[in-house]
Amino acid sequence: MHCLRTYFLKNYFLTLRFLGIIIVIMTTSSRKFFIYTRKSTDTEDRQVRSLADQLAELRELARKEQLEVVDVFIEKQTAKIPGRPIFAEMLERIEKGEASGILSWHPDRLARNSVDGGKIIYLVDTGLITDLKFPTFWFDATPQGKFMLSIAFGQSKYYVDNLSENIKRSYRQKLKNGIWPHKAPMGYLWDKKSKSIITDPERAPLIRKMFEAYGSGNYTLSGLKKAVGTLGLRSHTGKELSISNYQSLLKNTLYHGLMYVGGEFYEGKHEPIITKKLFDTCQEMMTRKSKPQHGGSLKPYVYRGLFKCGGCGCSITAETQKGHNYLRCTKRKGPCSQKYVREEVVTAMIKTELEKVSLSDAVADWLIAEVEKEKSEDANSSKDQIQKVNAEAVTVDTKLDKLMTAYLENALTLEEYQTTKNKLMTEKQVMKDKLAAFGRISTIRFEPVVNFLNDCKQAGILAKSSDLTKIREFFQKVGSNPLVRDRALVFSPRAPFAFVPEIPKKSSNEAGGAEGGFQGGIPPRPPLVVCDDAISCDFSLSANLCTLEDSNL
Repeated sequence: MHCLRTYFLKNYFLTLRFLGIIIVIMTTSSRKFFIYTRKSTDTEDRQVRSLADQLAELRELARKEQLEVVDVFIEKQTAKIPGRPIFAEMLERIEKGEASGILSWHPDRLARNSVDGGKIIYLVDTGLITDLKFPTFWFDATPQGKFMLSIAFGQSKYYVDNLSENIKRSYRQKLKNGIWPHKAPMGYLWDKKSKSIITDPERAPLIRKMFEAYGSGNYTLSGLKKAVGTLGLRSHTGKELSISNYQSLLKNTLYHGLMYVGGEFYEGKHEPIITKKLFDTCQEMMTRKSKPQHGGSLKPYVYRGLFKCGGCGCSITAETQKGHNYLRCTKRKGPCSQKYVREEVVTAMIKTELEKVSLSDAVADWLIAEVEKEKSEDANSSKDQIQKVNAEAVTVDTKLDKLMTAYLENALTLEEYQTTKNKLMTEKQVMKDKLAAFGRISTIRFEPVVNFLNDCKQAGILAKSSDLTKIREFFQKVGSNPLVRDRALVFSPRAPFAFVPEIPKKSSNEAGGAEGGFQGGIPPRPPLVVCDDAISCDFSLSANLCTLEDSNL
């Protein structure tokens, strides 16, 4: 009996020992974990816990819990939307049975969206994930534990959704207040005190020169890149700007005071670098049909691309024959009867026209003195116009308020609201430009007249010059639509150069009544005429020079 008892006890302890070994083996094999760490950005100061901090905490937890860490996954991507590649790789390896648990800092490191959160809970339901360990959160694979995990995932999603909505609300409020909500564009700097953009004293003048150069029509985008790049315009990182960068800058409405965001215009409180008029001029230049670009091996000619053929309308090209440069029709549309003309002959005809629009120093200085006299008398004449523009601006503001009310009351669709608002904001910006122009009346109205008279003085100098490049540039100021027909120049004189021959050639009162100025209306634009009498045709000069220049602004 004693032997039998001893036998049973011996077998009992052997069985318990065997079962313990099996339990240990099963427990060890089921406690294989992956460590998963994540942060949304690469910016360390924007993260509560960096990746290194998370990893150190999780390794310490694994050591205390005696967990076997199979692999470590580190991800730098937001969990707001599904599609994290490293997270997907970890779940795929769990489904293959390489591990059955995950170590992470908090449930929000695993998921901030319903798809990834649901995937984790589903793997727990199917038994592929048996345990989740967090230093800051309790979890157990029970109905209660899964319920708490679902709440944690829901809170994580609510946090990121609420944060996104708060950012969007702040974004919209900044736009309504006229504050640029993004990174300061080139030509502006971010001011931490005012929390808005201010003009960059180094780059803003270069941006203005860029618009002025392109608006003159003398530069292509590639030529603009070379010219402005030489002046020192670079990106914030010091790199040279590409042609597409210059095109984007030229299309940016922010530079004339309007912020275009989300299909809508918003009135900016920042200081504009250019006027809307200059911006519109650049847009017109950009929409014109670009000319074909030639390789660097093409021989340069000063008049190439300037003229059209008066017979067939094709472009006039240039070539060298027997040591002389000749201008001829390209004949791209077929045979043309127009003959060659030597470059020297064309230059002589252009100089003749420049001589016709020239003024002597005495006459030009006399007219400049008259302009200065009128400038002093006209100082207060713009008050009525300013009041009128202010009244129009108030009317536009009222319309904008009514438009917003109609949209909030669902009387308008979003598309109708945005279209009408953009139109009104554009009108308001034009009014702001007018008010700014009235504030600079001496510059806007009188200074161009003085510049024109100085150009007339310069015309006489260029008529005797041998600098063909400057002669071409000045001729483009004098005339438009230049043609070569029957070896003669045909062009339409630009105002006010068309009326220079009617300006008195003497600076006395008898030579034109300078005391009272020129009275009357503005004559019509002169028609297309031929070189022999292109400038000196019979146009009655019945307009004051200042009024004449205003009509051309």
